[in-house]
Amino acid sequence: MPPVDPPAEPPASLSGAGDGRRRSSDLENLEELTRQLRAEAGRLGFDPVGIAPVPGGADLQLRTAALERWLAAGHQGAMGWMADPRRRSVEALLPGVRSLLAVGLPYHVAAQQRPGALKVARYGWGRDYHRVIDKRLRHLGRWLEVRVPGTAWRACVDSAPLLDKAWAEAAGLGWIGKHGNLIHRNRGSWLLLGHLLTTLPLPADRPAEPLCGSCRRCLVACPTGAIVEPFVVDSRRCIAYHTIENRDVELPAAIAGSLQGWVAGCDICQEVCPWNQRPLPTSDDPDLQPRPWLLDLDGAEALGWSDATWEERLRASALRRIKPAMWRRNIRAALDGGGGPP
Repeated sequence: MPPVDPPAEPPASLSGAGDGRRRSSDLENLEELTRQLRAEAGRLGFDPVGIAPVPGGADLQLRTAALERWLAAGHQGAMGWMADPRRRSVEALLPGVRSLLAVGLPYHVAAQQRPGALKVARYGWGRDYHRVIDKRLRHLGRWLEVRVPGTAWRACVDSAPLLDKAWAEAAGLGWIGKHGNLIHRNRGSWLLLGHLLTTLPLPADRPAEPLCGSCRRCLVACPTGAIVEPFVVDSRRCIAYHTIENRDVELPAAIAGSLQGWVAGCDICQEVCPWNQRPLPTSDDPDLQPRPWLLDLDGAEALGWSDATWEERLRASALRRIKPAMWRRNIRAALDGGGGPP
């Protein structure tokens, strides 16, 4: 990662100037600081970048209510952490928070999996995105603190108890599609999200407007019917959930028979989305480039790998969450009846 730039003089109204001057120049200085912050985020590979005010508006309240209904219906499956009460109140993550910087790290790359290979979701092809995004967000937090001493901040990736997609939508990064993923007009839904909470009242962007219209391709394409209605995904029916989170010895029969070759996550609902079927920019970020074996995963060969081999291949990967026994379970199911390659 590039080193932090040499400290710059903080804007006059943010560095302890007199009350009169502070009142007259606060907005101007915050706007300049925000412009510089966006530029620094872009330099780190984040695109798009947006800012939401805290507390959020009415749309965020609706998203919070939707979370409550989703939990009440049991759609979280065994993911008990989704009920963390801090997910309903961003203030619980950073006392005094006034703004939230939302960033997207585009992970659409030029490489493709070999036809006939077992399938792995794109988010897991490169280095562990939690580490990648967290490191870059912390750089931004320190950058901000250098320019405005005393500023508090907190970096959040999707492992934090935050309504990450709802806040990204509120910051104008994109809209939440009917498949539950955030969609950007020019980047599609191939975006990894991160957020920087801060006690500074930064000028905010307009929330994104939904553009899915009457499209239902993702609902129709899901082989297990996991998208039970627009914007509602039942994890208990989801291939991605079962291949990554399900710790049982065997997959449910309905899932095992519908894998279509997917053994680590599933991108079907994203692949059929019209916003992803147009020519999209590809990332050359070294941290996001795929490991060759993930593009050419042979089931029969992989079933013979030892735990140590799996550990080595998954080092610094988000796919480490899938334990070796789970990989073997998923691969066997894909080969035996899940619609995968012979």
